[in-house]
Amino acid sequence: MTRKTVRIAMNGVTGRMGHRQHLVRSILALRERGGLDLGDGTLLWPEPVLVGRREHALRALAARYGLEHFSTDLDAVLRDPDVDIYFDAQVTSAREEAVRKAVAAGKHVYTEKPTATGLDGALELARLAHAAGVRHGVVQDKIFLPGLLKLKRLVDGGFFGRILSVRGEFGYWVFEGDWQEAQRPSWNYRAEDGGGIVVDMFPHWEYVLHELFGRVRSVQALTATHIPRRRDEHGKPYDATADDAAYAIFELEGGAVAQINSSWAVRVHRDELVEFQVDGTEGSAVAGLRDCRVQHRSATPRPVWDPDVPATEPFREQWQQVPDNGEFGNAFKVQWELFLKHVYAGAPYRWDLLAGARGVQLAELGLKSSVEGRRVDVPEITL
Repeated sequence: MTRKTVRIAMNGVTGRMGHRQHLVRSILALRERGGLDLGDGTLLWPEPVLVGRREHALRALAARYGLEHFSTDLDAVLRDPDVDIYFDAQVTSAREEAVRKAVAAGKHVYTEKPTATGLDGALELARLAHAAGVRHGVVQDKIFLPGLLKLKRLVDGGFFGRILSVRGEFGYWVFEGDWQEAQRPSWNYRAEDGGGIVVDMFPHWEYVLHELFGRVRSVQALTATHIPRRRDEHGKPYDATADDAAYAIFELEGGAVAQINSSWAVRVHRDELVEFQVDGTEGSAVAGLRDCRVQHRSATPRPVWDPDVPATEPFREQWQQVPDNGEFGNAFKVQWELFLKHVYAGAPYRWDLLAGARGVQLAELGLKSSVEGRRVDVPEITL
């Protein structure tokens, strides 16, 4: 077995998602198991180069995990011929310029979403990467979660018959920062810094709907800023200028309708932080991050509406659990493995910067729909 070391510039790993999911549970997890086997006698050994603005945070992170390389000079890192891949988990407003620099430097690019603050910028990144001949990918982690993998298994197996509708509920209460510390960074609630739940979550809903049920053809959305005043990481009050909730209806190719509520101002009364119910002519399913339950047409009860008597049907007990039938790895790590195999073994990979641009497009049109108070068509985009 030949070991090949690949240096990956990881920008933004001092943040929550970049640190926990991408650095620790993906790249360092690959190192802990001895590297990534490419299947051709090559063992890929990822060597992260931590990049960011705060040297003390980078130094502490490197010391904590025994890493040698970190820098606050992105340009210098991108000039390094030994760095093959650039990864970006920065705040949204800083991503477009950094990805553009990485493409210009000839680096393969793997990035969080949204890939840019607007569709024009996202499309330009996809075109630049295509023209440069570099490999490029966008994190689309939800479709690699156990619950949605089970849901896709049902779709591919024809369980639903004709799919009629998808109903999604996502969200939780994010503390305002006064009597309890907020679980999300304050920039998420400032539109001027690229914040907002539409910008954050609609790119997720685009690829989930696209991958499982069909392309989004139109969107009708209503956004809200339910909590207009919050406190930041230092306890200082600030005005929330971005939306913290969005209520949307998506028309899908093939005729199905998806309705998804997204909110950081909702208290959870469901089994998981996100759940999707899919109803079809032959059966229904409810999927979360890990679990998936089904009810087939043949086992569907016959409820009768009668508000004058207590409900006696044990509705939840009438659904059947979908078995794992396999092992599921961390969703972020699984996609990292696919991207690395794409770069170094030529394996197919379809979650590229154009796919990322579709997510930016849906967020942009969702915001437009809310402002204009109407349904907006979502045209197909190409390079």
